[in-house]
Amino acid sequence: MNPAVPPLVEVRGISKRFPGVRALVDVSLAVGHGEVLALIGENGAGKSTLLKILAGVQPADSGSILVAGQPVRFRGVEDALGQGIALIHQELNLADNLDLAGNIFLGREPRRFGLLDLAAMRREAAGWLAMVGLDLDPATPLADLPIGRQQLVEIAKALSTRARLLIMDEPTSSLSAHETETLFRVVKDLQSRGVSVIWISHRLGEVKELADRVVVLRDGRNAGEITARAEIQHEQMIRMMVGRDIDRLTRRPSHPPGEVLLAVRDLRTPAHPKHAVSLEVRAGEIVGIAGLVGAGRTELLTTLFGITPPVAGELRVAGRPVTLRTPSDAIRAGVALVPEDRKQEGLVLGMAVRDNISLVALWPESRSGLINFAHERRLAAEMIAALAIKTPGDHQAVQFLSGGNQQKVVLGKWLAMEPKVLLLDEPTRGIDVGAKAEIYDLVHRLAGTGTAVLFVSSEMEEILALADRALVMHEGRLAGGLSRDQLTEENLMRLAAGGTAGRMSA
Repeated sequence: MNPAVPPLVEVRGISKRFPGVRALVDVSLAVGHGEVLALIGENGAGKSTLLKILAGVQPADSGSILVAGQPVRFRGVEDALGQGIALIHQELNLADNLDLAGNIFLGREPRRFGLLDLAAMRREAAGWLAMVGLDLDPATPLADLPIGRQQLVEIAKALSTRARLLIMDEPTSSLSAHETETLFRVVKDLQSRGVSVIWISHRLGEVKELADRVVVLRDGRNAGEITARAEIQHEQMIRMMVGRDIDRLTRRPSHPPGEVLLAVRDLRTPAHPKHAVSLEVRAGEIVGIAGLVGAGRTELLTTLFGITPPVAGELRVAGRPVTLRTPSDAIRAGVALVPEDRKQEGLVLGMAVRDNISLVALWPESRSGLINFAHERRLAAEMIAALAIKTPGDHQAVQFLSGGNQQKVVLGKWLAMEPKVLLLDEPTRGIDVGAKAEIYDLVHRLAGTGTAVLFVSSEMEEILALADRALVMHEGRLAGGLSRDQLTEENLMRLAAGGTAGRMSA
């Protein structure tokens, strides 16, 4: 930033307290004109609270906000928008039943003689869409667009409010590699036009590529700042975020595999009925499934768990044939699934930690109409201790836990049933680097006890760190398999794109 020019937006000494929690303590930061500032920190560090204060969603208890050097006070989102500050949430705030123009101007529709001026709205929408690289008819239904393009529509919507600062919260969490590249190009183009961006992400590679500066929060306080692009390094960011070195994100020695616990033969999923999938996972083995978005990885796991019954094929667990009609069939066979979307599919957010953990393990008892509450409390205590779940107590509603601790609760729910086979779909999506290391440790410990682990991940680094071997899917089929000594990013990408690499090791 030019010290002679006031920052576009500056916060000074912001503090915020919630019942029993000090979310922010004397936090300060500034973002310059046309600057990309990365805001990083572990889950619970205070990032979300700070960005909500900046966007007028909630007030600070103390401290000040300055725009172009002038103090401002936000009584709501409209006040922040009036100052050119727009927040783009991780979960997109769009209406599937409207077209693109309707989404961009929702609640701000241009009018003529008191009536909706549809022609003007679509004409203006076309200009904002073009600014983010979308050459689309504004009358196109939003529901027709993939998630990556919907993200760009959200940005166009923010820009239409004359936003000078875009706050982007985990903007690539649901995007493919290609969609992420497109978003990066748009951000760099906006930066060249003088638009500033606060970029919040757990993906430190993104931060290194995009950010001009990095501000780090830890435990609700400023933990440091990296002021030069050349100094933005992965290891330094981790140390500043967690206050210690993390050496647990690299590949570990594998455990000698035992008997085949999961055997799949000629399985055809409803999503890709033309392609038969065959694979095996042994006791103590961790097998990763890589591939591009739409390759059929999640669909394979949901079929193996009985959510979507297979079109054809055979499944054996510990040598016994299993007929999959519902998830209950999979659970009875000893198969567990940690889904990609923990909030919608893995947890009952309003229920206590204890209740979530015991949902599956006490299922046989609950079917009789009786629950052993002493057993439930004992089970919850064991899982909280074993997984190091940070919670005020087993009575705490899971919606108030950090993303990493929510993921541990999901894992605890399934581990309490002692599964033979554990299926993991994007096991560390949306959690910070410290929690990620803890999840990796847990998966390795489970493998050490003889559990067979089959996991899907869109992060190549995660495949390399966790997998004893990897299978790669392409358009619903297994494109190939890679043994441990063949696991490289190059081989993974070649197979994911439909090429060949190494021998099949399914």
